[in-house]
Amino acid sequence: MPGAGDRGAARATWLGSGLLGLFLLPASLSLEVSVGKATTIYAVNGTEILLPCTFSSCFGFQDLHFWWSYNTSDTFRTLIDGTVKNEKSDPKVKFKDDDRITLEGSTKEKMNNISILLRNLEFSDTGKYTCHVQNPKENNFRHQATIFLQVVDKLEEVDNTVTLIILGVVGGVIGLLIFILLVKKFIAFIIKKTQEKKKECLVSSSGNDNTENGLPGSKAEEKPPTKV
Repeated sequence: MPGAGDRGAARATWLGSGLLGLFLLPASLSLEVSVGKATTIYAVNGTEILLPCTFSSCFGFQDLHFWWSYNTSDTFRTLIDGTVKNEKSDPKVKFKDDDRITLEGSTKEKMNNISILLRNLEFSDTGKYTCHVQNPKENNFRHQATIFLQVVDKLEEVDNTVTLIILGVVGGVIGLLIFILLVKKFIAFIIKKTQEKKKECLVSSSGNDNTENGLPGSKAEEKPPTKV
């Protein structure tokens, strides 16, 4: 049977774990950064591309720090660095590594957008682009999201022939099933009407037979009694 000391130690361990969980829970549910659903985007050499990035925080933000980085297997550099004073202010750029880059986002009206536009793309721009956000209001908690940019000579045209064929076949099968159901209902309707007519004919024939044979309930004329 555990003694008082063991129960006290277990209670302290449980309390410590609970407090740690309460401390980590807000951080895990607070700052979030997103670069969209696509993990890879393609752009043609010589054109421009918008690299999206938005953030959200359940606790708001104050003097938020953000930056974009670029890296390949042998290169890493910070592209742009800036801050956002509060939720009513637009982001301010403090450092920019490349004149081809402009900040396109806005943090007013809860947009929390710190996307960047990269112009005059070159093949060497292919690589990973990471959007970093650090919020001092959340004990400098940091979060980031990465998107891969592939610069190509030209975008490949997607051949939709197979897709169209599949859609055509599926549509044809569905149409055929609907037609079969309609024909089935029509035949059932004709059979039902035919059976009703047969019943009416049988009832009519039965009435005529009773009248001719002078059966009770028929319309045969009664003969007067024979006089003696």
